Amino acid sequence: MLEGIAASIGSIGDAYDNALAESTIGLFKTEAVARDSPFLTGPLKSLADVEFAAMDWIDWYNNQRLHSLLGQVPPAEYETAYYARRQPSQPVMTQP
Repeated sequence: MLEGIAASIGSIGDAYDNALAESTIGLFKTEAVARDSPFLTGPLKSLADVEFAAMDWIDWYNNQRLHSLLGQVPPAEYETAYYARRQPSQPVMTQP
């Protein structure tokens, strides 16, 4: 191991590997920074260009992307509805 670099929490092939993170990074590379990406306004020339593409992609991924397992609803909208359903209803107060 290189000095100052910590190992991952998991080992190869166990339930703690980085498959989810690697899948999301793959999506990001394919969708956000590819040459034909709709999230780019031009070539990536600086770190700021990458940051703006990342922000646009993350906003789309969380707030606009339709998710088939969520009934074609964006994740943020689904989460808002989920927590609204979980709010306990307030008891009706009557006058004595």
